[in-house]
Amino acid sequence: MEANSSVGRDDARDVTVVMDSLRAVVRALRISTRAIEKEIGISGAQLFVLQQLAEAPARSVNELAERTSTHQSSVSTVVSRLVERGLARRAPSAEDGRRMEISISDQGRKLQQAAPRTVQMTMQEALRRMDPAQVRALADGLEALVREGGFAEQPVPMFFEDEAGGS
Repeated sequence: MEANSSVGRDDARDVTVVMDSLRAVVRALRISTRAIEKEIGISGAQLFVLQQLAEAPARSVNELAERTSTHQSSVSTVVSRLVERGLARRAPSAEDGRRMEISISDQGRKLQQAAPRTVQMTMQEALRRMDPAQVRALADGLEALVREGGFAEQPVPMFFEDEAGGS
């Protein structure tokens, strides 16, 4: 009987650790996104895409989706908003005219250089520094949480971009 109550306490502790960890990540994302919107007038997701484009232009929306670890349709929406504001450009690829390359504009680069670092960039870098087995276990666990909780929504938008009101 003692062992079962011990396992129960360990399970409860693990649930608390997961919940606290998720709260910490969501809080960091929310605070960062609000600060970015207030400071530079674009969403955190839009700044994250600009930061990726500042590192190198994207040969396609699919490539940019891969670099941002996001679904292609979500990145496409963010890119459209950036292009509308003159912060990014789309141009036919010199190699394949059917493909649109995406690059940061001079105005976008100026904004991106003055902006704070996004939590999304920090998270990606942290995940890349982690042991691959830990990342796989985290991926499996979060995927199961989404499935078991009924949170699956395909595709999901970039962090808080659906709340950005198209800014």
